[in-house]
Amino acid sequence: MNTEANHEPNVTQAVPFFSVMDIAASVAYYVDGLGFAMTHKWIDEGKLRWCQLQLGGAALMLQEFWKEGPHANLPQGKLGQGVAINFICRDALAVYREIIARGIVATEPFVGNAMWVTGLRDPDGYALYFESPTDVPEETTLSVWEGKAAGAASRPA
Repeated sequence: MNTEANHEPNVTQAVPFFSVMDIAASVAYYVDGLGFAMTHKWIDEGKLRWCQLQLGGAALMLQEFWKEGPHANLPQGKLGQGVAINFICRDALAVYREIIARGIVATEPFVGNAMWVTGLRDPDGYALYFESPTDVPEETTLSVWEGKAAGAASRPA
């Protein structure tokens, strides 16, 4: 059945799946640091093995590598290499301020491709970018933009 013909999209969301070295550390980073909420989980033999996390309309899944036994699947190379997830937001600057207030290290926001962009790396090296549309000139940094805004506010009329 072709649901596109019925004007209802069949595919509704793409959810990145990250394999991680320490799921407890990753969950703490995403939930406590970035503000995600755990919406689904799989607990096996008393241990969290997989979970889905949600932040607004975005989601991602985490699963810890099996370090031993018949399911062992530890990678040979670096995790996160070449992987980037871009979260499109209404206000990336608000996200930036919230996460740095929680102690997360993120790059200073700058304007690229007509978007405010701030980036960070999770505990396994996966690159995460939070972006929102803007009409501020390309390559402007937040500190320069706020300096201009403060300077304009202090000028006499």
